[in-house]
Amino acid sequence: MDEYGWLAERFEEHRPHLRGVAFRMLGSIHEADDAVQQAWLRLSGSDTSGVENLRGWLTTVTGRICLDILRYRASRREEPLDWHLPDPIVSQVGGADPEQEALLVESVGIALYVVLETLAPAERLAFVLHDVFAVPYEEIGTMLARSSNAAKQLASRARRRVQGVGVPDADLGRQHAVVDAFFAAARGGDFDALIALLDSKVTLRTDAGPLRQASSAVIRGAAEVAGRALMFARPDARVHQALVNGAAGVVITVDHRPVSVMGFTVTGGRIVAIDGLSDPERLSALDLSAFVAG
Repeated sequence: MDEYGWLAERFEEHRPHLRGVAFRMLGSIHEADDAVQQAWLRLSGSDTSGVENLRGWLTTVTGRICLDILRYRASRREEPLDWHLPDPIVSQVGGADPEQEALLVESVGIALYVVLETLAPAERLAFVLHDVFAVPYEEIGTMLARSSNAAKQLASRARRRVQGVGVPDADLGRQHAVVDAFFAAARGGDFDALIALLDSKVTLRTDAGPLRQASSAVIRGAAEVAGRALMFARPDARVHQALVNGAAGVVITVDHRPVSVMGFTVTGGRIVAIDGLSDPERLSALDLSAFVAG
């Protein structure tokens, strides 16, 4: 095997890890894949004879590429909303694809990714690389042209923002049971049952896409979210259990057509966050075929 082939083989070994880094940084599957491809181009054009830790080298390179993408994205941000729902990673219960699992790193639900989207690029880089992928502050500081102490402060600031996000209960079966009860109560018009399932400070975020902004909203509070659930319960909709970013979620279909993906954060047996994507264009980019057959 020639040197190029050897290098390509080593890169493929690290690709799942790099996609996980890029997705956690960018919240976009397409952009994550682009970032990983750029990392390969940089590797194939570099002299790596002196690199002892190729995984670490590639992690740093991918982080820098993602930082540039985040800065460019921030400079051109034209989002009419003050928040953005990142791409959900959707799979069947018990049937997660190994590549999807690598993207998630751990089952944290989708709410964390929404908070990550609100961080400044440097904060997101420092937090993700240090707290998730154990990159030393010294290396992060070099990437940001700042001191290691400054990198540590950026990560700390991001960590305070992230700490407000509920951590999903470890028992996935219990998560699904709560979500199933939520839909049963909504269909039955049982307001009190919905209130019992919702945390008092629950947040509902719905992203219907740029062409249907009137349907996008952020709603807070158990009574408000319960009222919304009762208002939009559809008797013709089928609710399919799913994993959304590794936590309990659903894919909702009407006439075998996906109309929404919803991720739930269930903490302490109660729903603390619901994040729903109903943007037709973004839904069409997801592989939801397993939920629409039959």
